[in-house]
Amino acid sequence: MDEATLVKAKGICKTFPGVKALVNVDFELRSGEIHCLMGENGAGKSTLIKVLTGVEILDAGEIFLAGQPIAPSSPHHAQQLGISTVYQEVNLCSNLSVAENIFIGREPLRFGSIDWKEMNRRSQDLLAKMSLNIDVTQPLERYSVAIQQMVAIARALDISAKVLILDEPTSSLDAKEVEKLFGLMSKLKAEGLGIIFVTHFIEQVYAVSDRITILRNGELVGSYETANLPRVQLIAKMIGKAFEGFESSCKNAKDSNPKESRNAFLRVRGLGHKGSIHPFDLAINRGEVLGLVGLLGSGRTELARTIFGIDRADSGEIVIEGQTVAIHSPADAIQYGLAYCSENRKTEGIIENLSVRENIVLALQGKLGWMKYIPKKKQVEISNKYIQLLNIKTSGLEQNIKNLSGGNQQKVMLARWLLTEPKLLILDEPTRGIDVGAKVEIQKLILSLAETGMSVIFISSELDESLRCSSRMAVLRDRVKIAEISEEEMEEKYIMQTIAGV
Repeated sequence: MDEATLVKAKGICKTFPGVKALVNVDFELRSGEIHCLMGENGAGKSTLIKVLTGVEILDAGEIFLAGQPIAPSSPHHAQQLGISTVYQEVNLCSNLSVAENIFIGREPLRFGSIDWKEMNRRSQDLLAKMSLNIDVTQPLERYSVAIQQMVAIARALDISAKVLILDEPTSSLDAKEVEKLFGLMSKLKAEGLGIIFVTHFIEQVYAVSDRITILRNGELVGSYETANLPRVQLIAKMIGKAFEGFESSCKNAKDSNPKESRNAFLRVRGLGHKGSIHPFDLAINRGEVLGLVGLLGSGRTELARTIFGIDRADSGEIVIEGQTVAIHSPADAIQYGLAYCSENRKTEGIIENLSVRENIVLALQGKLGWMKYIPKKKQVEISNKYIQLLNIKTSGLEQNIKNLSGGNQQKVMLARWLLTEPKLLILDEPTRGIDVGAKVEIQKLILSLAETGMSVIFISSELDESLRCSSRMAVLRDRVKIAEISEEEMEEKYIMQTIAGV
């Protein structure tokens, strides 16, 4: 093994019931490098990190740290070996002081009691090495998310100083905070630390990393020197598309501003939500399926949530049918004829302990108001109508929805929103995790709804599916809307070049 190799994983396999999460994956981290781990949803990134940190026990394979075989059995064991992780959501105690968070469970003692003076001094010194000068006696909650991330890193480094894993650390940071974090990462790299950096932001990958390892569907695609991997090739390898001759010249990117249209149902100008989606302009016409495309984390969902009022916009305006409107909540959006099917049908969609009938009528009841109760006879009538219309396979209206298949649960969600007779239907990953037959049915339904004049915003991680369903596309990268692509330009290679920023 090379002396510079800090971590070496060979032939890692991990299977969960019905899912091969990792299949013979190799991974190598060198001392003094920032190594990006990349892949789309279900690629195996999280599972590999969990195996390296003892959250999950591997089924097969070997892990070496500084040339010695290791078998982390828990995160605490991994920390003792020298591997620490800082997650996207800072898992510290916000009500405790900064110093308490750094030394929680490892407090310096004096005569059997916590030596507060020593703990505060050591915390101050530790943060000073990271160029952070704050009052460590103050509660952590008084500081920004960026500083909380720094505190989490300080704690991780004080526990172990060999390998640091940063899992989506920049997702809640603004540009200046990201720059400060990258400065710290470069400093730690210079000191010989090995850093595994997980991110979906392409710009950040090329700004800070030395090497990239790509996973897809639980398998290793390959490891590459960042400087030698063009962005378009990175995109291609992540989503598994052949790219023969892709570097040849292609069409010029179009202006990213939406074309004015007298048929526009909805138009937004400068709409944004700080920390979620940069201000964007967008127009969608009546009877149009507008596809939102981009890699995971590009801002597709955030854009949709901001339009629908789940994340309240802090800039810009929304114009519906020529009138400027205020959408401060989903209830406002529903009243203006908008509907939103979330990608998280388990947590933001179905109500598990309610029946199929109750789940179908839920949004309509909300639109009418709870004082205008829908009689059960009417509920049965309209539920049966949509069960037949969408071919929902259920033993009956009163069947508990959690007992339906994923595809049929998704159809119930569609029925719920179609019942409100929306003018704009926002569909976020409506076919994820369902069988091929149900997927085709939903795709056909989307196209037929557009033919009736309904506007649809369609989000899918499958580029082929977006091409089949969309009449126009908006491209996002790193939470910025970067371009729009007309129907005439909707060609796979061109779309991928646009995503890559070529």
